[in-house]
Amino acid sequence: MVILKELVAKLYREQNKVQDLLGAMGYALRSLHNLNQFLELTPLMATRVTDADGSVLVLMREGEISIFEQIHGHKNGLKGTIKGALQKARQITPAPDSSTILSYFDRKLRQELPAIACYNTPILSHQEEVGRLYIFSQDRNYSWTPTRRKLLQLISDQTAVAIANSDLNQKLRSRESQDRELEIASEIQNQLLPRCCPQINGLDIAAQCKTASRVGGDYYDFIPANYDQLRQGDWLCRNTSHLGVPWSIVIGDVMGKGVPAGLIMTMTRGMLRAEVLNRHSPAQILNHLNRVMYADLENSHRFVTLFYSEYDPETSVLSYSNAAHNPPLLWRASSDTPQCLIPLDTEGALIGLESDSDYRDAQIQLIPGDVVLYYTDGLTDAGNAKGDRFDDKNLRIAFQRACESAQTAQGILTEIFTAVEAFVGSDNSHQTDKIPARDDMTLVVLRVKSTE
Repeated sequence: MVILKELVAKLYREQNKVQDLLGAMGYALRSLHNLNQFLELTPLMATRVTDADGSVLVLMREGEISIFEQIHGHKNGLKGTIKGALQKARQITPAPDSSTILSYFDRKLRQELPAIACYNTPILSHQEEVGRLYIFSQDRNYSWTPTRRKLLQLISDQTAVAIANSDLNQKLRSRESQDRELEIASEIQNQLLPRCCPQINGLDIAAQCKTASRVGGDYYDFIPANYDQLRQGDWLCRNTSHLGVPWSIVIGDVMGKGVPAGLIMTMTRGMLRAEVLNRHSPAQILNHLNRVMYADLENSHRFVTLFYSEYDPETSVLSYSNAAHNPPLLWRASSDTPQCLIPLDTEGALIGLESDSDYRDAQIQLIPGDVVLYYTDGLTDAGNAKGDRFDDKNLRIAFQRACESAQTAQGILTEIFTAVEAFVGSDNSHQTDKIPARDDMTLVVLRVKSTE
């Protein structure tokens, strides 16, 4: 009967110990927001629930052993002995495979503590061993019972949860920081793109850029010949002193997308605006721009396609030069063959491809009713669920139909984007979400107004 009572009392103590452990660890997980605070508690709890003389937590971070210095030991001298053994064990030659470093460390540690009982349990995070929790005892009669093993494993599991939660929180904070940086970059880029289309004598203009990500590599701009003389902040939308001056109309595309492409787009914009002040021909401007940007683009392994044009309201002449961009399309309303679309193109390589690239000038006389479509390859590369591309043929068809039916530049632009979205969403009627764009899509539409 006495033996039975002692056994029941022992089981009762172990049960209370488990309950106290679960309560303490659960409270620590909820209350301690700092991972180090929780890790300081781990060796202490391990020592108490296993009736050991000491405990230590060993973690592996970035392929190297990191010893948690909070060593708990009840007996005098044990703490110093363990610390000395740990320091010697850390001096091992790193294993060729990082997955075996903890095994090397464990073997060395046991060699340094021949008179001390040493037991451990792994700490697993995402099925990967990230550390070990050790307990030590100088008691020769100390036994490694299944109960003690389970209790130590329970602490290890809770420690793994704390480490995983900390890693997740760090990733979330990093993601939030990156999202904020992307948001700022997107705001800056949106401010650099024209907020509205300018008022130019004889032209009706519409433009829109749809980025595939929050920061894109597409670029378009409207620059009056006298913009350096204007001091009003929102000159593009409200100032009327530039209505009759020549205007530079530009569209470009940086290879790739995201923040790197956005940075290059910003650099291109600044350098191009500086070049416009020199009042050179379109080909000379591209030549100068290529020479200035070549070194930076070569180092970044990126290129820029750019179509630069200048419209003179006095003569309705559009002068232009192309640096391997998609040639804009000219629709002639009064042509003998109204279905014919004229590509506006000249010879010229990508900006940043060669330092001595040569660009050519060309001109065309625009007449009332003419429509010029500037675009980036994001439209022709737009694909549907079958893997088909919108391609140049479909763009030409959509452009011609829009010119024949719409009466304004904005109407033409809207119809083209509607055609692209319908194509991308075709054969996907069962899907509620639109297929995301693979690349940025930009359209600029110039419509020559009637003399009436």
